[in-house]
Amino acid sequence: MTPQQTTSTPDPLPDDADATDAADAGNTAAAGDEGLPFVSVVIPVYNDPAGIEATLDSLRRQSFPAARYEVIVVDNGSTDETRDVVRESLGAFDGLQLLVEDEVQGSYAARNAGIAATTGEVIAFVDADMVVDPGWVERVARRMSRTDAEYVGCDVQLFTAGGEGLAAEYNRRNDLHVERFVDELSFAPTCSLVVRRSLLAEVGGFDPRLRSGGDMEFGNRVAASGRSLEYAADVVMYHPTRTTLGALLRKSKRVGRGKTQLRRYYPDRYGSPLLAALNPAAFLPPRPSFMERSVRGWDDLPARKKLAFLVVSYVASLAKAYGQLLEVASPTETGASAGSE
Repeated sequence: MTPQQTTSTPDPLPDDADATDAADAGNTAAAGDEGLPFVSVVIPVYNDPAGIEATLDSLRRQSFPAARYEVIVVDNGSTDETRDVVRESLGAFDGLQLLVEDEVQGSYAARNAGIAATTGEVIAFVDADMVVDPGWVERVARRMSRTDAEYVGCDVQLFTAGGEGLAAEYNRRNDLHVERFVDELSFAPTCSLVVRRSLLAEVGGFDPRLRSGGDMEFGNRVAASGRSLEYAADVVMYHPTRTTLGALLRKSKRVGRGKTQLRRYYPDRYGSPLLAALNPAAFLPPRPSFMERSVRGWDDLPARKKLAFLVVSYVASLAKAYGQLLEVASPTETGASAGSE
């Protein structure tokens, strides 16, 4: 588990991972990079100057030759200094590009715009605010080189910058569970996804009509095509925790809206949006078995912490249910059409 950070601003990389991977990067570099694929990294961003700065800083310090990978940042209509932060890195960062997608508001539309600009055989997706260690691009390239994998979900470890309160600890322990998502739900979160260009050419890109849930729809579409979805425990990425209850609830509401969006556009696959939104089970508190499975180290927590986490989980589930109802009453429109991916 990644140790907590002591800085108040996004740290380029958790200290122990940086030191360990620097040694590993040197060892793998000695083996040469002949025959490894060119890697394109796509990063959508919206109003997050500090996050994109941390992400670009970690991607700039890679062990992989600069001529063998590119980084494409797609600004999705930011209204702050986010674009300026990226522009400041252009001169010192070979292979970095800045694109703007401000016609369709949505991260999946931004990712599609990034895909269209890529040149690599392998395309990796990273979210702005995430960081990676110096050997990450090389590990991605080697993983895709030594296997015939077309769709790979990387491991994501959550870390807290500064002191860790209840919300941040809950978020860190209740992490992304990428391996379980891949094995049981047939998708990887887009922030940890690596695919081959040939896969996108055959199954298409992300559905730009979706604001949330597009990672599930895309992964399920890949699985339905008969392809295998893989998980790479040795390709690690780092994501900062959400440190306030409000941030956790906003994410839960967005996820809930995404579930309804999926059902609206794909009812044959995901069911009726109205019936799902009105399902009484969505308003019930979480079962202990759910907490044991989703919260790492649950059995070792003191009773008071378990109770607090149960309350947070229940409030988050209510926010998700509210998001589903809200999306039924007021559907999200990105302005995109099904064929615009």
